[in-house]
Amino acid sequence: MSWDDITLRIHSKTAQDVEQALSSNKLNLDDFMALLSPAAKPYIEPLAQRAQKLTRQRFGNTVGFYVPLYLSNLCANDCTYCGFSMSNRIKRKILNKDEIIAECQAIKALGFNNLLLVTGEHQGKVGMDYFRHYLPLIREYFSSIMMEVQPMTQEEYSELKTLGLDGVMVYQETYHQPTYLLHHLRGKKRDFHWRLETPDRLGRAKIDKIGLGALIGLSSHWRTDCYMVAEHLFFLQRTYWQSRYSISFPRLRPCTGGIEPASLMSEAELVQLICAFRLFAPDVELSISTRESPFFRDHIIPLAINNVSAGSKTQPGGYADSRHEELEQFMPHDNRSVYQVADALIKAGLQPVWKDWDNYLGR
Repeated sequence: MSWDDITLRIHSKTAQDVEQALSSNKLNLDDFMALLSPAAKPYIEPLAQRAQKLTRQRFGNTVGFYVPLYLSNLCANDCTYCGFSMSNRIKRKILNKDEIIAECQAIKALGFNNLLLVTGEHQGKVGMDYFRHYLPLIREYFSSIMMEVQPMTQEEYSELKTLGLDGVMVYQETYHQPTYLLHHLRGKKRDFHWRLETPDRLGRAKIDKIGLGALIGLSSHWRTDCYMVAEHLFFLQRTYWQSRYSISFPRLRPCTGGIEPASLMSEAELVQLICAFRLFAPDVELSISTRESPFFRDHIIPLAINNVSAGSKTQPGGYADSRHEELEQFMPHDNRSVYQVADALIKAGLQPVWKDWDNYLGR
């Protein structure tokens, strides 16, 4: 189906289609489309109740904690929505060995054991040579490491796995190619298909966890983009079944040189989307970041989320020295400390999990 066909099908769904999806024990893509549609808006309460029941069945009362470590804000891409875009006049920084150690020690002192490494996309200065040098050092501090960096080759992912990499997050941003090209002006990221095929390379490299998502608000039809995420997940789970999968729900946030969203999603619609994903993929990790408000996070996590970031700093060196806010990628909305987030979860009857496995169990 074409993008326009999918958009029309989503908007043609009826209340009967939604009720049929809610009564199904195992959802297919057509059912997911119904739960994603405008017709499902009056059904958010039963949708949320079923999502919460499935979440508790699959994951108990636990919620995993992770934190992003920004290694660099240097980028060779020009993207309209990102604070790290090469056209933005901001101070650039690449963490050196001493700075990385300081960041790791500061993060470790907060209690984290699950880390997401983030960089701008710059293959020359923050590429494989940099990762070969520093990934083993970072791994000494943490039990689980994921990456959100530039797409790489299958061979490079296989090598990174031997150095301690557990997972990779790679957001397509938007699955609508004309919109994608409109927002990716220069650099390797302009190659739509190279990015789209990254999860296949990850699957072939047998990376343990693959993270997917669309940047909500980048295209004019957020429902169509999010349906495409589900279709992508459906394909990957059947093709690379050895890997685990994670879905994130980033909405456009303010940043240097940023743009206004092409489509607006309300918080109620974000609840609808997240709960629809839980029904469609009961065993998949659903993650929510500090892009969202404390109020929203405190209410959505008990319903369907089983992995959260907390206390995030989106600038290189932000944990050991948080004075350089001009370096950040975007402005987080939930600025609470990790202990405040953990306390809110405990009060909701949930158990924060700082480390869910040890090296000797998985290697």
